[in-house]
Amino acid sequence: MKIAIHHKENDFSSKWIEYCQKNSIPYGIVDCYNSDIIDQMKGFDALMWHFNQSNPKEVLFAKQLLYSLQIAGKLVFPDFHTAWHFDDKVGQKYLLESIKAPLVPSYVFYDKEVALKWVGETDFPKVFKLRRGAGSAHVKLVRNKSEAKKLIYKAFGRGFSQYNKITNLKERWYKYRKGHSGFWNVIKGIIRLGYSTEFAKIVGNERGYSYFQDFIENNDHDIRVIVINEKAFGIKRLVREGDFRASGSGDILYEKKYFDEEVIQLSFEVAERINSQCLAIDYVFKNGEPLIVEISYGFVKEGYYPCKGYWDKELTWHEGAFNAQGWMVEALLAELELKLMSE
Repeated sequence: MKIAIHHKENDFSSKWIEYCQKNSIPYGIVDCYNSDIIDQMKGFDALMWHFNQSNPKEVLFAKQLLYSLQIAGKLVFPDFHTAWHFDDKVGQKYLLESIKAPLVPSYVFYDKEVALKWVGETDFPKVFKLRRGAGSAHVKLVRNKSEAKKLIYKAFGRGFSQYNKITNLKERWYKYRKGHSGFWNVIKGIIRLGYSTEFAKIVGNERGYSYFQDFIENNDHDIRVIVINEKAFGIKRLVREGDFRASGSGDILYEKKYFDEEVIQLSFEVAERINSQCLAIDYVFKNGEPLIVEISYGFVKEGYYPCKGYWDKELTWHEGAFNAQGWMVEALLAELELKLMSE
């Protein structure tokens, strides 16, 4: 059994390589950008690639390559069940509704007049989102019908760029004030006011639909739970000062006391229903009941190193540090063993 790993700095792959080396697991480095990647895979049983939703090149072909290899009989991480809905909030709406998961009530429209009619009948505030975007990008609190109509006209008109220059600058200023980055990062945001990003140019404007969620009030935090290989860990993210968003705030709590085991159990159940190799679930709460905001397979690994421990599927707590990326390799190896036994 041999695993192919596409390696780049600051993603999961460095930890995958480290785990394989430490445990004498056969692996090799491949370049998924090469046109002959399918030929490169002839000597491997599996491919692991932590592709990023903000990389303009990877958005073009990562899923297509992974799923093609999966159809050809290779094992991949992330596989189809894990990643088809990645960075697609509209797709997640359909998926979570189909398995009857407790999703924040969500509404999508593909016709301007239908959307405007809904605005006249619903209540506010609502939360407007684009399909794509991480870290609370492209998320806006809509306070009234007038604001909603403006967004709908834009959604069915010129659309929304994937790069909002003003929002980007505000985000850089926020991180500087919180001590999460230096002032040079703010300067770069000012410089970027003069031009867009390669990603925004390649993917084009988001248009032709509008997507809203109910605004769940009285949440000063959200909870993110990540399930990998029948293990779960979590973080509590505090809402930004003067804002309603928690994702990307950088204010994180890790102690076990902040997590309800019912939410951990629910996370295991959702991951099993989706058949996901790795699932990050973001929750808010209404009258104490958890509601899912969105899901993902990827996360910034450094943000979880301070976690105090993890739960297994029996909800037994295991205190201490752990290797989440190692769990990904272990799960793929177990899948490989089952595949070989069945052949």
